[in-house]
Amino acid sequence: MRCFEVSLPRMEEVAQRAEVSLATVDRVLHGRTGVRASTVQRVMRAAADLGYVAQAEAWAAMAPKPLRLSFLIPEGPNRFLRMLGDLIGYSHEHWAPFNVRCQAEYVESFNPEALARQLLKHGKKCDGIAFMALEHPMVREAVASLAEQGVPTVTLISDLSNSSRAAYVGLDNRAAGRTAAYLIARFMGPAARGRHPKVAMIAGSLSYRAHEEREAGFLHLFEEQYPGVHVVGAREGQDDEEKNYRQARTLLEQHGDLAGIYNIGGGAAGIGRAIKEVGASRKPVFIGHGLTPDTRALLIDGTMDAVITQNPQGAVMNCVRIFANLRDGREPTSGVEQVRSQVIFRENLP
Repeated sequence: MRCFEVSLPRMEEVAQRAEVSLATVDRVLHGRTGVRASTVQRVMRAAADLGYVAQAEAWAAMAPKPLRLSFLIPEGPNRFLRMLGDLIGYSHEHWAPFNVRCQAEYVESFNPEALARQLLKHGKKCDGIAFMALEHPMVREAVASLAEQGVPTVTLISDLSNSSRAAYVGLDNRAAGRTAAYLIARFMGPAARGRHPKVAMIAGSLSYRAHEEREAGFLHLFEEQYPGVHVVGAREGQDDEEKNYRQARTLLEQHGDLAGIYNIGGGAAGIGRAIKEVGASRKPVFIGHGLTPDTRALLIDGTMDAVITQNPQGAVMNCVRIFANLRDGREPTSGVEQVRSQVIFRENLP
């Protein structure tokens, strides 16, 4: 009986067929890093065609690895931002079709040095970063450094001017501020054109471009359409309920005729408490941002008049789409819907 020897393919043949070096084939077949994805696919396809590896093994190796995306969320009491972080952590099935893995990471609020440090830290282990920007040269420099390393960044909710970020996902914040001013004036009725009515603003921090732009839009609408309204100034409460309570209480004590309050950031419950304490006869119009359990409760009991909000899941999905577009060589915002604001009243609560 005659025996036939089966000639098995060699690595040299795989290298020749894939048109790469033997060293590159060795790196790919042993799972070492430092080889471009397109080269890995070419080597594994050649190895499978020659029978050097099984087809299933080749397809598994050629499958692109999921994009590792980090969302840097300011830590603290802002309930809308906490909702956003929870959504990122619990909604993995929504991102699966895009072959990405999203992780929410919390960073110190209102601290540009800490934000810049975390951007550079997470840039070493992920493929893209979405973050709420603080206007500061250190943050801008960190974004530029990441761009040079090939790690794209997307600003979320608050943008960063003159930066190397790939895209911005969020509201037109000047328009949001104008909307807040318009709502307050309309709720005030004829008093908005009366003898110097007073309104006030409380921001989280004007170091957020979003808050600065909302303030600008708010002021400009009154200047253009209701020049008699006197805006008594912006205060910063850092989204903290107790700080916002003290700020609102001081405003209400200093201005007995205060007709409206615009809460630019979070911590609405603190302002609501101060308004309830002065009684219904002195209640100012109260407009804020972000539909959360506390603002919902304030709408229901009539303390708050309207909430300007955006869909948090839609915002995160837009970030995911942008990173997927960048990975696939498309325009960053291809197929990405513009974030639209919603105005929620007690009567149209979802």
